[in-house]
Amino acid sequence: MSLDRESALHIAQVLTEALPYIQRFTGKTIVVKFGGNAMVDPLLHDSFARDVVLMKLVGMNPVVVHGGGPQIGNLLKKLNIHTEFVDGMRVTDAQTMDVVEMVLGGSVNKEIVASISRNGGKALGVTGKDGQLIRARKLQVTRYSPDLDASEIVDIGHVGEVAQIDTEVLNVIIDSNFIPVIAPIGVGEDGSTYNINADLVAGKLAQVMQAEKLMLLTNVAGLLDQQGAVLTGLDTAQVDALIADGTISGGMLPKIACALEAVKAGVNSAHIVDGRVPHAVLLETFTDAGMGTLISNRPL
Repeated sequence: MSLDRESALHIAQVLTEALPYIQRFTGKTIVVKFGGNAMVDPLLHDSFARDVVLMKLVGMNPVVVHGGGPQIGNLLKKLNIHTEFVDGMRVTDAQTMDVVEMVLGGSVNKEIVASISRNGGKALGVTGKDGQLIRARKLQVTRYSPDLDASEIVDIGHVGEVAQIDTEVLNVIIDSNFIPVIAPIGVGEDGSTYNINADLVAGKLAQVMQAEKLMLLTNVAGLLDQQGAVLTGLDTAQVDALIADGTISGGMLPKIACALEAVKAGVNSAHIVDGRVPHAVLLETFTDAGMGTLISNRPL
């Protein structure tokens, strides 16, 4: 069965629209944080895998960093291990850290690698502990105590922040034509294991690898203004102003701060992408309209 004229013209238009982006991004690194609905919905998971396989096939270098909060929570519940959060971060004692490492470095990481393989790509899963890829330090958290009428340091256990990234391991993987899939687990100077926020890891990786793009998949359409419309085409000064006037607040603030830091450090652009849309990564990379919120290091 052949295509009708209208369908054929539409396909041709899509392909020709993608061409300049393929030419522009060939050989460039694109760091993608994979999380949210896209990780737990089989159809979205599969479309994401196909997207990164296509990116690799046309000459780009996708680097995937993944989360796994819901999967960790589910296993902790099955094991009857109590968990709590401080300022959105999971308190991680030694027992919880064992579960985090098992889920992130094991089941979730291997599932993403397998999905990429099923869709014709080659991927290699690593954690930040492999080759000391991610050196971490303990995250210091302070919060206000009404009893003390002052700030106090809260110990949230094995939760870390990125101290240093050694890209040698990743360069070997990329040069071998594999897609790196990274679990956000770091190692301290004393050998301790740390759970690190995946957005923060993706942002730091984008910086040290001088990535062309940082893409953060979320469960929202993008950064919204006070009327609920998606904001895009923003430069760093505009984002700073939106933080100052309170437009950016709550749960979106850490994600935007991560994207903003990466862009200010030299990453060409950062994108807050709606991971609930099939092939969102492909649409953001290869089309004029894109998806979600674009933040650039220069006025648009």
